[in-house]
Amino acid sequence: MKKTEFFNRSELTATLWAFRREFIIVGLLSFLTNLLMLAPTIYMLQVFDRVMTSQSELTLLAVSLITLFLFAVMASSEWLRSRVLVRAGMRFDAQLSTRVFNASFEAYLSQSSSTPSRAFGDLIQVRQFLTGNGIFALFDAPWAPIYIAVTFFLHPWLGMLALVFVLVQVALAWFGHRKTIAPSEAAAKSASDTTSYLQSKLRNAEVLESMGMIGNLQQRWSRQYQAWMDQNAAAQGLTHRITAWSKFIRYSQQSLSLGAGALLVIDGQLSPGSMIASNVLMGRALAPIDQLVTAWRSFAACKAAFGRLEQLLLDHPERDPALSQAAPSGEITLRRVVASAEGRSTPILKNISFAVPAGSVVAIVGPSGSGKSTLARVMVGIWPDTGGEVLLDGLPLQRWSRTELGPHLGYLPQDVELFDGTIAENIARLGEVDSAKVIAAARCAGLHEMILRFPKGYNTPIGEAGGLLSGGQRQRIGLARAVYGEPALIVLDEPNANLDDAGEAALLRTVRELKAKGKTVFLITHRPGAIAVADRLMILRDGELATDGPKEAVLAALKQPASAPPASAPHAAAQPA
Repeated sequence: MKKTEFFNRSELTATLWAFRREFIIVGLLSFLTNLLMLAPTIYMLQVFDRVMTSQSELTLLAVSLITLFLFAVMASSEWLRSRVLVRAGMRFDAQLSTRVFNASFEAYLSQSSSTPSRAFGDLIQVRQFLTGNGIFALFDAPWAPIYIAVTFFLHPWLGMLALVFVLVQVALAWFGHRKTIAPSEAAAKSASDTTSYLQSKLRNAEVLESMGMIGNLQQRWSRQYQAWMDQNAAAQGLTHRITAWSKFIRYSQQSLSLGAGALLVIDGQLSPGSMIASNVLMGRALAPIDQLVTAWRSFAACKAAFGRLEQLLLDHPERDPALSQAAPSGEITLRRVVASAEGRSTPILKNISFAVPAGSVVAIVGPSGSGKSTLARVMVGIWPDTGGEVLLDGLPLQRWSRTELGPHLGYLPQDVELFDGTIAENIARLGEVDSAKVIAAARCAGLHEMILRFPKGYNTPIGEAGGLLSGGQRQRIGLARAVYGEPALIVLDEPNANLDDAGEAALLRTVRELKAKGKTVFLITHRPGAIAVADRLMILRDGELATDGPKEAVLAALKQPASAPPASAPHAAAQPA
């Protein structure tokens, strides 16, 4: 495999490879730092074997000044490599944060991930490891053989002792990797699941409180929390045992190497200066390995986070910027569309086909569970598991840039979600507020006068998820958001579910205005009043398009007695060419 192919095998790896110059600089600075780590050893040799023998104060002053200069260079090198890595980490985060945001959002939308925030936690985990002590230990570890070689030069037996301790530390590090990675990953996953479970249930705090369900929720959460505590305790216990063994080896090395050196001094095979120098060299040889053992848990967490990020970016590649198209007119076509969901043995939508020209108003009705809301999501391209073709102006939705297509689509879901901010910001889809467009959308939704009655008008904060508004107010603001900017295709899922008579009348006026402007509108509704403004009526039953045709013909067919000949009923959905 060629080098370029290796480093381009994943987007995340390629991004890291782009920082190879910084890593080379850090490697060179680490070389300088570790080379200067020999300065204390040489200083000890000079003091014990030369200065104390010659009793020369001038020699001591010269050696001390040179050593202090080398220490200053070493400290500068340490600071520079830390600075290089910190800046590289910030650039790494800046290059990937938007990409990870988009990929995690798509993963959540496709239901392949329930916690998009974990992706940002993984990105932070990788960045912190790249700028922390763990990465320094990786750069310093190759110097262990050099320190051991210098120890061999002082005396072979001391070199053998240093080699034995290094091998023991390496074996302990390998053992720690094999034994701690699985428990650590299990504990991290359990913590994420426990937090997600509680957060998802607290969204319905009012229901929990009003019906006395908090105690039952607390019991369920306690079981998950206790399971996480047990897994976390097991993982931490194993890590602490390995760390304790590492400390035992390090302290034993310090004492035994000093004792071995003293024995050689007594035997006349080593000078006192060499004895102390060898002890320092052994400590330097074991320091990076000891750091690796200490940082092994963070390394395992970083490796797992890297793998998850790599898979996330692989599963959700960056959209092609060349997908820009002309503004759509609103013509929509579905060809043999099948929509499925995980955990269901049968599809939600089965072989749905129809063609709707631009400027049409289509009402979709059917019993609960027939697939109406799923069809709405399919038409705006947000249902993950979809087969067949969904065409907008004759082009598949995948051929459109979602960023550019978004302003041309309006969507009001059945469960309206607003965002923390002002009324104007929510109507403007959290973008730059265009006052003229915001007011036009509010007027179109029959909302303008109601907004002006608020204390701050359009600048009134609505609270998190619109908690300061009633259900009807949230739905009408959601409708204004859907028609903001006069999009070409507007899909409204139960837009009158929370509206009173005045609100429903305003909704019908809105649909008539949109029709007059040539916009394509889909109304999913249970109320017969909304059908009055439709040109076309579709009836869904059990995920199939049972009836499709002009509104008057469909309603007339429904009023006929069951014994009427089938030829008088409107045709089923035409199969578009």
